Amino acid sequence: MAHYDAILLSSFGGPEGQDDVIPFLRNVTAGRGIPDERLEEVAHHYRHFGGVSPINEQNRQLKAALEAELAARGIDLPVYWGNRNWAPYFGDVVREAEAAGHTTLLGLVTSAYTSYSGVGQYREDYEKATAGTGVAIDRVREYFDHPGFVQPFIEGVTDAAASLAAEGVAPGRTHIMYVTHSIPITAATASAEGFEERVGTGEGGAYVAQHLAVASVINEAAAPESPWSLVYQSRSGDPRTPWLEPDINDAIAELATGGLTDAVVIVPFGFVSDHMEVMWDLDNEAVETAGEHGLKVRRVPTPGVHPAYVSGLVDLVLERVNDVPDAERPHLTGLGPWPDHRRIAGGAVVDTAGAAEATPR
Repeated sequence: MAHYDAILLSSFGGPEGQDDVIPFLRNVTAGRGIPDERLEEVAHHYRHFGGVSPINEQNRQLKAALEAELAARGIDLPVYWGNRNWAPYFGDVVREAEAAGHTTLLGLVTSAYTSYSGVGQYREDYEKATAGTGVAIDRVREYFDHPGFVQPFIEGVTDAAASLAAEGVAPGRTHIMYVTHSIPITAATASAEGFEERVGTGEGGAYVAQHLAVASVINEAAAPESPWSLVYQSRSGDPRTPWLEPDINDAIAELATGGLTDAVVIVPFGFVSDHMEVMWDLDNEAVETAGEHGLKVRRVPTPGVHPAYVSGLVDLVLERVNDVPDAERPHLTGLGPWPDHRRIAGGAVVDTAGAAEATPR
């Protein structure tokens, strides 16, 4: 059994007032040299909601739900919460944990899939946060196909399809759109590194392969008579750089012109909560696009604090605590279970014996 002192709920972070918006966006885009005038183009999404991103409150709720689930199971592990881009920052939280005598933490990251932003950047954050401290951080595996993450989407698609059927829309004329964050194609392809035997070496890497596998599982369970597709949202950056496509708005327009679709179900299965990019890019822009093309639309909720998701996260904690063998780890696709990560300690990736690791995972 592995020993852990506490859990570190790890997330992206977001502004909590109008004065926070530009400083937050500077943090997100640090090192890219983007002027404030361009950041203001994105800032209006946050300003529309009073400058407050919902993500921090969602993480407070998730922290409370995790604490309740742990207590109900008799697991004595406090939960800390830290962010990459806004307070509470990882560095401050790690020092707080160390001062309280908690030096071996287990990270729960609010990102279910394999990508640089979902894996590499958090590793770098942990390295910076633990540098000069006596704190070590492990991280649970990517949980894209864990039943606790997938079940809320199955329920959501089932309910949405039934709602449309009750309005007279035939299942074959309801298109299920599984949507996730677009990333540069080069970054998606690079996500296959080390996992070529699982996902191959083609364009899209582990990132696309994981999404396709999970979408297939959800659709088969919830809406087997309805066609589906994987689409993307929230593309940003240099327009000359190829990103994963199609964009959800373009895909909706194409479906409408095809004449075979009366309704779309939007499934934001690339996300764990209804944060800003869900509320703006989907609830605002994508829903508006569907309406403009005369299509009925339903948007499925993200897991949030769904009991299955919260329980699944605690199950992932216990996997590491009890060193559960791969053969006994729940997974719903042929790609899983995804492997564990190396430990971060003192600002570096190490193995469990404390030696520096040349090729971190």
